[in-house]
Amino acid sequence: MLPDTVVRWHQAGFKLYWAMLCKVRKRVGGGRKISKPIRELIFQMVAENPNWGAPRIHGELLMLGFDVSETTISRWMKRAPKSPQPAKRWLAFLRNHREAIAAMDFFTVPTLTFNVLYCFFIISHDRRRILHLNVSRHPTGGWIVQQLREAFPYEEAPKFLVFDRDAKYGFAVPATIKSMQITPVRTSIGSPWQNGVAERWVGSCRRELLDHVIALNERHLKTSPFQSRLLLS
Repeated sequence: MLPDTVVRWHQAGFKLYWAMLCKVRKRVGGGRKISKPIRELIFQMVAENPNWGAPRIHGELLMLGFDVSETTISRWMKRAPKSPQPAKRWLAFLRNHREAIAAMDFFTVPTLTFNVLYCFFIISHDRRRILHLNVSRHPTGGWIVQQLREAFPYEEAPKFLVFDRDAKYGFAVPATIKSMQITPVRTSIGSPWQNGVAERWVGSCRRELLDHVIALNERHLKTSPFQSRLLLS
């Protein structure tokens, strides 16, 4: 039996296992659908107020008399049409400041027992070099703060740090970034291309290593030979 066959079977089993769990946990009935005028109003608010988040739009809709949950608003915000102008400004920013930019992100790795490990990494934009890498089963805001301190000791921090709006960062991580004299740059909702350097590295890492290896556990993924291959991928 070829190793690639074993890995392919494991990936299929992982998907089947979590699909079955999701079906069991799925709520009966589902949420209430919202009308097209409310969806268009959400899209209009997103377009005219790009700095507004779901809580602000939720409050505005409540004042207008529309009873829509914040979760529903957040879901439809991700589907809002994108304007080409912000994309051009973002690309210009990345080109002009690439030597002073680093990016951080998470990606998941399934284990042999169908658990999920979270790999956290920081990558520089200029040389596409991995500055820091660590693994955790349950990452928290405090854990991420410690990774930042280990990645940027002795005032070696970049000028800008790009990251998404993952709930794991909470309030502590942006506050710590600012205290380290780094300007936090958060990507827009549903725009992974704005953190393209990190996303491309994750894709390369999966194709060249993780699609051919089954991680046993957190210790296995953090062993020096395995981690060195991650850093070189």
